[in-house]
Amino acid sequence: MIRFTTAGESHGEGLLVIIEGIPAGLTINSEDIDIELARRQKGYGRGQRMCIETDTVKIFSGMRHAVSLGSPIAMYIANKDFKNWTKTMSPTSVDSEEMPLLKPRPGHADLPGFMKYGVNDFRDILERASARETAARVAAGAVCKALLKEFEISIVSYTSQIGDVAADISSVEEDKIWHDTEMSYVRCPDAKASEKMVQLIKKAGEKGDTLGGKVVVVIKNVPPGLGSHTQWDLKLDGRLAQSLISIQAVKAVEFGAGTKLASLFGSLSHDEIFYDVTRGFYRNTNRAGGIEGGMSNGEPIVVSCTMKAIPSLANPLHSVNLATKETAEAEAVRSDVCAVPAVGVVAEAAVVVELAKALKEKFGGDSLKDMKKNVNIYKERIKVL
Repeated sequence: MIRFTTAGESHGEGLLVIIEGIPAGLTINSEDIDIELARRQKGYGRGQRMCIETDTVKIFSGMRHAVSLGSPIAMYIANKDFKNWTKTMSPTSVDSEEMPLLKPRPGHADLPGFMKYGVNDFRDILERASARETAARVAAGAVCKALLKEFEISIVSYTSQIGDVAADISSVEEDKIWHDTEMSYVRCPDAKASEKMVQLIKKAGEKGDTLGGKVVVVIKNVPPGLGSHTQWDLKLDGRLAQSLISIQAVKAVEFGAGTKLASLFGSLSHDEIFYDVTRGFYRNTNRAGGIEGGMSNGEPIVVSCTMKAIPSLANPLHSVNLATKETAEAEAVRSDVCAVPAVGVVAEAAVVVELAKALKEKFGGDSLKDMKKNVNIYKERIKVL
């Protein structure tokens, strides 16, 4: 089974990630992981932290000569900003005179964590709750993306909305979406919408405010039958949704037509099935987003995530001082004005990890060679149905 776990605080020494279950024989270049980490740091509206950090990964174990061994892969991402927080975030010394944070930010983990753990400084909560943790997820995702590439499974994400500015994706040629997305300051392939998004973020920043939005992830060439209808926790869409909703500030996940289906008759809600000797089974629409009955159906998996505006505002919201219980402004913690472009990259990582899990569960194989053999046998079987 493929699984991963992360450790580390936002301003601690660094982030750790351990990923298990990757089959032996997979080529993984640290440079490819660094590229994914760099993609996460880009985007108009990101904060000053991105000027400090240049994330790179150090692989500790599970690899030999850039090839996976089948054992746990351990990776480390250093926090360059730790040099400015050595006393505040030291895991051992207690000589810091840092004032405790006691004015929780609405919409953040500050107050719930304060109550849950009984701490006297909610920095103990916010440091781990921070979206800095997603750098470790992206590293794990980069490894899984290398695995999916071996099976010719491709993935692209893009920004479809920031604030009240929505992109017209139909105006972009399909084969140009990836290129135009990566060239955009906000990872939006619609050039006109992209410029409007930049201007909206600029205005929000000038007012000390923040913005949210929506991103879309599209995965192509996923074999049908990943996931299962047999138990609630095996359904592929349920697993993908849980992974995506766990990304900091993501508040909604939709597959295919998503909430639009609420207003449609059944005759317009589903994807009619056709058959061709060359293509096999196919659909002319994809309202289901590539998943039916908790299983991939062979069509592209299309999933979107809605991200709320970041709760760390330069002009803080109303809060309460936890020590005095008096009215106060929430802590003004350094943050981004808009991190929607970054969420697209993190969402890619979340999706590819779950797909890699489902792929490994269905086809097994301790080595990449065995896994490929099993996939080929399966594809031949469903070809002659």
